[in-house]
Formats: sequence, C-alpha cells, structure tokens
Amino acid sequence: MLPLLLASSSVYRRDLLARLRLPFNCSSPDIDESHRPGETAIELVKRLSLEKARALATSHPNHLIIGSDQVAVLGGQIIGKPHTYDKAHQQLMSASGASVSFLTGLTLLNSQTGHHQTDCIPFTVHMRTLSAQQIQRYLLAEQPYDCAGSFKAEGLGVSLFQRTEGDDATSLVGLPLIRLVDMLLAEGIAIP
Repeated sequence: MLPLLLASSSVYRRDLLARLRLPFNCSSPDIDESHRPGETAIELVKRLSLEKARALATSHPNHLIIGSDQVAVLGGQIIGKPHTYDKAHQQLMSASGASVSFLTGLTLLNSQTGHHQTDCIPFTVHMRTLSAQQIQRYLLAEQPYDCAGSFKAEGLGVSLFQRTEGDDATSLVGLPLIRLVDMLLAEGIAIP
C-alpha cells in the first residue's frame, strides 16, 4: 500500500480521516485559493482539491495524496470563513430560515502514476429561523470563526439546523469519507 498523505492542516479533516483507521501523515500545501472569474463553486472546489494534492506530489512521490476543499453557498453566493464575530453574525443572520449548500471537492492523487480521482460532494443544511440573541449565544459559546458558514456541525452548531440533506454527513465537516472510501478501494486499499 502506498502511504497516505492528507494535503491539509485542518484538524477537522485530520480527525475525520483518522476514523478510517489507516496510517497517514499530513502536510499543508501552499497554493493560491483565489476564485477565478466565471468559475462556478463546483469548478472551484474540484480545482482546489486537485491543486492541493498536486502541490505535494513532487515532495511526496509514491504516495496517495488526499486533497479537499469546501465552500458554502448561500443565495447563489459563495460565503467563506468569517474570521470575526461580526462577519459570523452577518452570515448566520443571512442564513436564518434559509438553506446553505456545502460543496466539498475531493481528490485522491496517486503521485506514483499521476492518476487522480476528483469529485464534488454536495450537502445542504436547512437552517432554523434564528434570532439575533440565539446567534450571539451560539457564537460566544463556540466561536466558529474558522468554519465556512459560521457554525460547527460536529458541535453545538447542529442546534441551528432544521434539517440536513445529503448522502454523506462527513462532507459537511470537510472530508467526505464515503466517497473517499470509494476512491481508496479503486486504488486497491483494503477498508476495513
């Protein structure tokens, strides 16, 4: 089995990948994550997941490299990580009573052969109608400023949801394990 490398510094993705009980290492790729003019959200996350994996291929030959990237889309607009309380509050007020689509690009690159598998996995969160006070309490309790959409689905953020829709809940956290297992199986990795 070729060694696995997660092309990410995300603790959330690392924790998800650990669920598969396969040995892996992590390395953070250095790429430009800018949105290109005319690029759809799906094209963006697929391109970035592939670029993240390719950025580490030279320094990690003979590896299976996992690249992933995620965006949240609200009202047809990409919303990113808020980084501040004020931006998070704005995002959650805009999402109140609405649906937020999370698109996660996933790539598995065999750096030995150059072969890659790339996909985009969607997941939708239908938000409750939220008051300014509910949003404030949530943000102060969890401080999800490094999360697209301004909430942590694996934590208290689930209390903001009315319902969810999608094939793989792990895609909401940033690494779609069901699709990743398909890709790993196609590379001959035995799971479990």
